[in-house]
Amino acid sequence: MDSFCANLFKPTSYRFLINNVAHYLLFLFLASTYLQTTKLCLGDGLPSGVRSSSCIEEERRALLTFKGDVTDPSGRLSSWVGQDCCQWKGIHCNNHTGHAAMMDLRNPNYDQEYGEFDEETSLGGKINPSLLSFKNLRYLDLSGNDFQGRRIPNFFGKLQSLRYLNLSYNSFVEEIPPALGNLSNLNYLDLSSKFGLSSKNLNWLSHLSSLKYLNLGGVDLSSTGVSWLHDVNMLPSLLELHLSNCRIQNLPHSLLPSVNFTSRLLVLDISDNYMSSSFPSWFFNLTNLKRLDASSNLFGPFPVEFANLKSLEDLDLSTNLIKGQIPRVFGTLCSLRILELSQNSFNGSLEEVLNGFSNCTSRRLESLALSQNMVEGELPAALGMLEYLKELNLNSNQFSGSIPESLGQLSQLVHLDLSENWLEGNLNEAHFRTLTKLESFAVSSQYGPRSLIFNMAHDWVPPFQLDSLDIADCRVGRAFGVWLQSQTELTHLELRNTSISDFIPEEWFLKISFQLRYLDLSNNQIRGKLPFHMNSPSLWRIDLSHNQFEGPLPHWSSDAATTLNLRSNLFSGPIPSNFDQLLPNLIILDLSDNHLNGSIPPSVCTNLSGLSTLILRSNNLSGELPRPWSLWRDIWVVDVADNNLSGNFSSSMGVPSSLVVLDLSNNNFGGQIPSSLFQNCSRLQSIDLGGNRFTGSIPLQTRSNVSPEFYMLRLRSNSLSGHIPNQLCSLQSLHIIDLAHNKFSGTIPKCLYNLTALAYVNDTISAYSSLVYSEITSLTLKGQELVYNTILYLVNTIDFSSNNLEGVIPEEVSSLIALGTLNLSRNQLTGNIPSKIGNLQRLETLDLSHNHLSGKIPQSLSSLTFLVHLNLSFNNLSGRIPSGNQLQTLNDSSIYEGNPSLCGVPLSTVCPGDGAADPDDGDHNDDDVDENGKFGIVVSAVLGFIIGFWSVCGTLVMKKSWRYAYFRFFDDIKEKAALAIALRVARWQWKT
Repeated sequence: MDSFCANLFKPTSYRFLINNVAHYLLFLFLASTYLQTTKLCLGDGLPSGVRSSSCIEEERRALLTFKGDVTDPSGRLSSWVGQDCCQWKGIHCNNHTGHAAMMDLRNPNYDQEYGEFDEETSLGGKINPSLLSFKNLRYLDLSGNDFQGRRIPNFFGKLQSLRYLNLSYNSFVEEIPPALGNLSNLNYLDLSSKFGLSSKNLNWLSHLSSLKYLNLGGVDLSSTGVSWLHDVNMLPSLLELHLSNCRIQNLPHSLLPSVNFTSRLLVLDISDNYMSSSFPSWFFNLTNLKRLDASSNLFGPFPVEFANLKSLEDLDLSTNLIKGQIPRVFGTLCSLRILELSQNSFNGSLEEVLNGFSNCTSRRLESLALSQNMVEGELPAALGMLEYLKELNLNSNQFSGSIPESLGQLSQLVHLDLSENWLEGNLNEAHFRTLTKLESFAVSSQYGPRSLIFNMAHDWVPPFQLDSLDIADCRVGRAFGVWLQSQTELTHLELRNTSISDFIPEEWFLKISFQLRYLDLSNNQIRGKLPFHMNSPSLWRIDLSHNQFEGPLPHWSSDAATTLNLRSNLFSGPIPSNFDQLLPNLIILDLSDNHLNGSIPPSVCTNLSGLSTLILRSNNLSGELPRPWSLWRDIWVVDVADNNLSGNFSSSMGVPSSLVVLDLSNNNFGGQIPSSLFQNCSRLQSIDLGGNRFTGSIPLQTRSNVSPEFYMLRLRSNSLSGHIPNQLCSLQSLHIIDLAHNKFSGTIPKCLYNLTALAYVNDTISAYSSLVYSEITSLTLKGQELVYNTILYLVNTIDFSSNNLEGVIPEEVSSLIALGTLNLSRNQLTGNIPSKIGNLQRLETLDLSHNHLSGKIPQSLSSLTFLVHLNLSFNNLSGRIPSGNQLQTLNDSSIYEGNPSLCGVPLSTVCPGDGAADPDDGDHNDDDVDENGKFGIVVSAVLGFIIGFWSVCGTLVMKKSWRYAYFRFFDDIKEKAALAIALRVARWQWKT
C-alpha cells in the first residue's frame, strides 16, 4: 500500500494530473466502498479498514502454495513467514472479516509509463490456482513481473470479487482468456503488454458493465477488424481507454447507430497504431474528453471540429505527418495545458494560434511542443503572455529573425528548446530576466556561429541553475564568462562551435564532474590544460575534439563512458597504459591529430572488450601493433594511419574477424598482406595499406569471404608484385581501386566490367563507413593528390599507375560508365586507346601517359563532357588530335607531347592537307587582318550615321510641306493617347 500511494501521487511529468485522475477516483472508490477505509495514504500508509493482527488460515496456506511456485530472485516474499499473513509484504486484509482483500505484488522497479522493469526484482515461474481460495479479494496487482511466456491463467475469471486487476507487462503471451469477462464487478483492468498478447475479438468485454478503466496497450487487435469499437461501445461506465500500439487499422466512421461511451470518456489513447484514417464524426462528441493521445498515426487533414472538444487539457498529435498551416482552432481550446504537435508537416506562422489564446480568460498552457515541423516566420512576442508555460520546444523548424525579449517574462519556464532554426541577432540578460526555474536550455542557428550572438556582460550571473545546456553554431564569445562558470549543477553540457577561445578553469570542471553525463565542447579554440584526474561515474560521452587543449592525456575515470573523442588538439606524451581501468566500457576512442608518442598499450586490445572504433591516426606513435590485436572481438574500425608504426606481417597472421575498416597507411609496416583479411573478415568494407613496405601479392582467392559492401582497396606505394587477381572483379561494390606505385605485372583484367559500382551510376552511401565513420584517405585525382572523407562514397576511381603492366587496355573498360578517374600511366601498355572510351560519361580524369600506346586518338574522346584532366603524353599515338566539345578547353600542348606522329591543335605540328604556311607569317597576317577589320568597322559606322541622319533630317529641313505633315502626325498621336487615358480614368472613378 505504501508503494502504491507513493506512485499514485508522484508527479513524474506534466501529464500527472490528467493521467492519474481516473486512477485516483477508482482507488478512492475501491477503498471507501470495499475496504471501509476512512483514511488514504496517511499515517502508517494502511487504510483503517485493514486488519493487522491475524489472517484466515486457509488463505495463509494458499499464499504459501503460491509462493512455492514462483521464483523470487530478490527475496521480495521473504517476509512471508509466521502465522499472521496480514502482516506479509503486499498482503492487506479486511478489518471486519479478516479476509485478504488486497494483493499488491507489483515489481517495485517497474516504470508503467515506459513499460520497463528490473528483471532482478521480478517474480517469475507459475501462478498457482491456490489464489481461488481468496473469495473476498478485491485488488490484485501482478504488474511488471516476468512469467516467461506463459498464458494468462483462465482461473482468473473465477475471482469474481475483483474490482482491480493489473497484469500489465508480465510477459504473458497468446490469446487473452475470454473468461475475464466473468469479472462483472471489475472497475479497473490493465492488460497492457510489450509483445505476445492478442485477442481475436473483444466480445467478453460486454459483461464488464462497471469497468471504468481499460488498458489493452500492446495487445494485437488486428484480427478484430472494426468490431473492437462495437465491443468497447458496450462499456457505459468507461472513463479511460488505452489502445496504444494495438495494430488497429482505422477508426470506424458510421458502423454504429450511436456511441455510448462518448458522453463519459475522460482519457483516450490510440497512439502508435500507424492507422491511415481521418477522424470520424462521432469523435467530436467526446465533449468531456480531457486527454487525447493520437500520436504516431497517419491521420489526414486536421478537422476544424476539434473546436467542439472544449474540455481538452492534453492533446498529443505528434508524428502524424499532418500538413498545412497550424490550425487556428488550437487557440480556441482554452482548457489546454499540453499541446504536442511535434514531427508533423505544419507550416505557416505561430502568431495566429497565439492570438487565439489571447481571447481566453485564463491561459493555462503549460507545454507547447512543435519540434520537427516547417513553421516559419519570427518567434512571436506573444509567447510572453503564456504565463503558466513550463515547456517550450520549437526545435527543427524554420523560425527566423531575432528571439523576442518577452521570453524573459515566462517565470514558470523549465525547458526551452529553440535549436535547429534560422535565428539571428543578440541574446542578452533580458531574455532570461525572470527564468528562475529554467532547468534546460537549447539553441542553435542554421546560419552558423556568426548569426546568433550571446551578448552578456562578462560578470553576469543568471537567475537559474541549469541541468542541461545545449548551445551549437552560435557565438558565445571568446571568453568563458561568469554566466557559464556559475552553472555547477549540469548533467548535460554541449557548447559546440561557439567561438570560445578562452581557458576553462580546472576548478569548474571538477565542480560539475560528479553529476556530469554528457560533455561536448567540440569545434572551438579552447586552450589550456584539462584536470589530470577527474572522476565522473555517470559521464558516458566526452567530445573535446577540434580545440587547442594541451599537455598529457587526462586520466579521467568513468565506468559509464562509451565515447572519448579528443581529435585535433595539442595533446602530447604517451597513451596511458591503464586506459582500460580508467574507461573500461569504451566503445569509440578517437585520439587522432595530436602529438602523441610512444607505443599503443596492449591493454587497449586485451581489456577494452567492447571497443568498436579505434582512431589514432596522425600522431607520432611508434613500435608495433600490440600482439593481442587479432583477438579483438567486436572491433569495427582500426585507423592508425600517418604514424611511425612498424613491424612485419605474415600471410598467416591473424586479424580481427569483425573488422569493417582497416587503415594502416603511411607507416613502416612490412611483410605480406595477411590472407585472413579476405578469408575471415566477412564484414570488411575498406582496406588502406598505402605508403608502407608490403611485399608479395594480393591474397585474393576464388573462395575469399569478402563482404558484398566492400568498396575501397588502396595499396599504393608499396612493393607488391604479381598479377592483379581476376577475383577483384567479383567485388561488385568496389569503386575505389588504387594499386599505384607498386611492381604489379601482367595484363589488366578484362573482367572489370563486372564491377557493378562502376558500371552503373549509383550515388547511395556505403552502409557503414559513410554513415558512422568518416574515413579519411588521399587519392590522386585530377592530376593532384587530394584528401577525401565525407564524400568518399561519390569517388569512383581506378589507379594502376607506375607499375609494370603490359598488353592492351581492355575494351571492356569502356563499360564502366560511372568511372570518374582512370589512371594507367607509367606502365608498359601497348595497342590502341579503346574506341568506345567516350562511353565513360562521368570521366573527369584520364591519364594514359608514359606507355607504348599507338594508333589514333578516338574521336569519341570529345564527348567526355566532364573531362577536366587529360594526359596522353609520351606514347606512340599518331594522326589528327580530335576537336570539339570539352577538348576545346584542354588546349595545353603538354597533354600530347612525346607523340611525334600527332598533329593538329594545340600542337604546332600541322596535319597534312592543312597548308604549310610559316606560323610566324600566319600570325603577322592575322594581325594585319585584325587591324584592317577594325578600321573598316569604324569607317562603316561613321558613313552609316551620316547617311541615315541627313536622309531623314535633311529632307525635313529642305521640304516645308513634309516638315508640317511630320509634326502634325505626332500631334494627332499625342491627342489620341491623352483622350484614351482620360476615358480610362473616368471609367475607373465611376466604378469605384
